[in-house]
Parts: sequence; structure tokens; C-alpha cells
Amino acid sequence: MAVATAVHGGYLPSKFHTSLPSPPKIAAQIKPNPTPRPQSPPSISISTNPAHVNLIHLRELYAICNHSCHRFPTIDAAGRVELVDELKLRTAVSHSSVVVSAFTKPEFLTTQSSTSAELANFVGIGGDWIRKVAPVTPENGRLIGFGRAVSDLGLTASIYDVMVHPALQGRGIGRMIVQRIIRFVLMVDSHHIAPVIKV
Repeated sequence: MAVATAVHGGYLPSKFHTSLPSPPKIAAQIKPNPTPRPQSPPSISISTNPAHVNLIHLRELYAICNHSCHRFPTIDAAGRVELVDELKLRTAVSHSSVVVSAFTKPEFLTTQSSTSAELANFVGIGGDWIRKVAPVTPENGRLIGFGRAVSDLGLTASIYDVMVHPALQGRGIGRMIVQRIIRFVLMVDSHHIAPVIKV
């Protein structure tokens, strides 16, 4: 401690002052990390139960992700695609071989999609800490990811509509959704999985 005080106070002999680099030189030697580490995903819950798919929230996710089901979607002046038709979405989900939904707590979203009414539903007896420590479930979480597959239950399956909320992209959530789809499809003996790519 005495040495640190002496150095800070400038009490070193003059021969030591010339050997110590100045703070700007030290700062110039520190190089920033060129590749930032990917952020880990927040606590999420993944469900393959079609009953957990709320079509209103799913339609909102399509809009937030600017994802269209059409091969040649209509795009407005702001670059947004038209909203997916609710009846067609209901039909597509009901005819899918597997649907995978990802949920997280609303506070992980940085957009206006999590309303104060949703947050108020979690606050009750015991205060806000219950909401913070409770595990994420499809019932208390917000839909932040989705994917589905259609299979002939024999030879092939096609993966459609994999999307993740833009605020949580790049954290491995989409990979988890695809892995869950593939695991389910392989359980029913499909041998070839073809992701559908729109051109």
C-alpha cells in the first residue's frame, strides 16, 4: 500500500520516471477486441405444443420480423411486408407436422411489444421478485421465436417460417428452434429435411 501511495504521489526517484511509459502510450497498446462475443440467450422456454401458439401473438411476430409467407410479397413505402392473413395462418399452423414456439420474459424485449398490462399481470402478492425468479413458461412468457415443418411422414420434410424477434437475434434461439424441428421430424422417420428458401 505504501508503494502504491508513493507511486501515485510522484515520490519516485528521477531515474524511475524515465523508465515508466506514460498513460497515453499504455492506452495505445491496448487493442480492442475485433470480434465481439455473441450474447447468450435469455431464459427461454421452447414448446412443440400447437395449443401454445397464440395466433394474435404469432401474427405480431411475423410483422415485427417483417416476414411474409408469400413468394412475392407486397411491400409498402416503408419496406414493410403486408400482414399475414389470420385465417391462412390458422390453416398453415393446423396443417403443420410440427410447430415450435420460443418464449421469454417480456422484459427481455426492447420494443413496444411488451405492454405495461402484461408486466402488471406478473406483479401481485410478494411483489416483482416472483416474476423475476419464476421460470419461463408459454403461459407467462412472450412469443419471441417460431418455426414449423411439414412432413410426408415418410421421406421428406420441409422447414418453414423460422423467425426470431429482432431484439433477440444472434443469440442461438433460431438454431434451437431448427434443432427441435429436426429432432421431431427424425423421430417420425423422415430421411430428408429440406429448408424452403424463397427467391
